[in-house]
Amino acid sequence: MGINLKAKEVLIQIGKYAGTYRYVLSPVIYNKLSASKVIQEAAVRSNINRGVLNAAWDAIGSVIQTWATEGHSVAIPGLGTMRFGVKAASASTVEKVSSDLITARKVIFTPSVDIKNELRTTSVNIACYDRTGKLIKTVNSAGDKLGDFEVELLASPENSGTFDGAGFYNENDVVVVKAIPASGYQFVKWDDDVTDAERSLTITEDVSLVATFKPSTPEPENPDVV
Repeated sequence: MGINLKAKEVLIQIGKYAGTYRYVLSPVIYNKLSASKVIQEAAVRSNINRGVLNAAWDAIGSVIQTWATEGHSVAIPGLGTMRFGVKAASASTVEKVSSDLITARKVIFTPSVDIKNELRTTSVNIACYDRTGKLIKTVNSAGDKLGDFEVELLASPENSGTFDGAGFYNENDVVVVKAIPASGYQFVKWDDDVTDAERSLTITEDVSLVATFKPSTPEPENPDVV
């Protein structure tokens, strides 16, 4: 798997490279995973009843919130610790010290040594796009070609949706692809008649899929002409 980044060719507006096109790296942002999705996956992995995990999730969240707001640094399982903090201005005299000095309240997260090491050694996959938005190259952190097989995802009608999961992969990689409707559209099906917008693919060859979308609200009918 690894961390996925995109390198897009953009026109630099300021600085020493102003007026030139350069490839700028940024992380690929995936959809937010809901609590129910996380609990469902944890239930599958642990073989613990989903209702039990849901109750534990709520209890742990309540404990973390209570202790963190009291000033404790609280452990987040598998990740590190969190606590609440503030950003504030200084005061010239003790008489001027008040809560009005606070300019921001924030959450401070400190990753564990294990997660730092995991991130340091995790491979990085980079998809490169030219200034027209065309995918022209994919590499990993070793500089090698990312995969031998391409997953191409297309929308019908054009511009009616976007996708997660397109790119190059190795044989037998399991890839999750998702069709995301554009504003005003809803997903209908893939061209192989699969009706789930999010699906898994086991890669053994090049894959090209077309997702069909339709307007999310029907167009009004023309009134009868009298």
